[in-house]
Formats: sequence, structure tokens, C-alpha cells
Amino acid sequence: MRNVAPQDYRDAMACLGAAVSIVTTDGSAGRAGFTASAICSVTDDPPTLLVCINRASSAYASVTRNKAVCVNVLSARHEPLSRLFGGKVPAEERFAAATWSTLETGAPLLVDCTAAFDCRIAHMVNVGTHDVLFCRVVALQRSCYTDSLIYFGRAYHAVGTGSG
Repeated sequence: MRNVAPQDYRDAMACLGAAVSIVTTDGSAGRAGFTASAICSVTDDPPTLLVCINRASSAYASVTRNKAVCVNVLSARHEPLSRLFGGKVPAEERFAAATWSTLETGAPLLVDCTAAFDCRIAHMVNVGTHDVLFCRVVALQRSCYTDSLIYFGRAYHAVGTGSG
């Protein structure tokens, strides 16, 4: 069996569009957040999301110790915030750039996100450079915004109609 080169894999993955979210946490291990596109639904009974996080991420320790996250699904107008949470910017500056609230877990919820999934981490699996988090949704919130920010071809794109 021939190994697939990491760059070839990344180039092929650029052909797979994905919704962009900011994943946040808060608790005894501190407040943190990161931009993610490796998120998907696992099941609706019980409502569960899969979230992948790089163990080298500055948010990793807080996320895994707090055992709670909020997945904030971004609208096209959040592209600058997505870039901020994806860069080497201190957590205080990241959170100062937007308005936040909370639901059940206390993880920060972006007030004007398209949808938010407040979750408790039920299970973690180590795979390569990442941990795969299975997150049980304990609360959610939707907004009137119907557009979404996606990442495709190594660039951001807006999908949808704006507000509805």
C-alpha cells in the first residue's frame, strides 16, 4: 500500500467545502476558542456533534479540561472574526472583538451567530495530530440569519441569502 503524501491530502481536502465555526469554552481551565471547519453531526438521538481539535492548538488544554464547548456557526459577516480566532492572537483579544452570552455550559456563545450548539464533551478519541471530540448537545440557539460562511479552495465563501 502506497502512503498518501500530507500535501497531496491537503490539496484534495481543499476540494471539500465545509462550514466555518468558532468553538469556544470557559470554565476552571480558562476561556479559549478556535476556528474550526472539521465539525459534523453524528446523530440526533441523542443530539451529538463531532469536533476535531489539533493537540497543538492554544485552546486544546482549556477545551479538554473544561469538557464543554459551544460550536458557533458563522455567517459571512464573521469572516474577520474567524481569521482572528484562527490566528496567533491572545484569547482576550479574540473575545473582545465580538459580543458573547452563554447557555447551559457557560461556554461563550457568539450573540449574532447563525446557530450555536452548547455541548458537553462525552468522549474523546486520539487520531494522529488531533483529538476527535464527541460532543453531546445540551442546548442550542438559532438566529434569523440564513447565510453561512464556508471554507472551500483555501478561501472563504458566503452561501445563502442574508437574513430571513
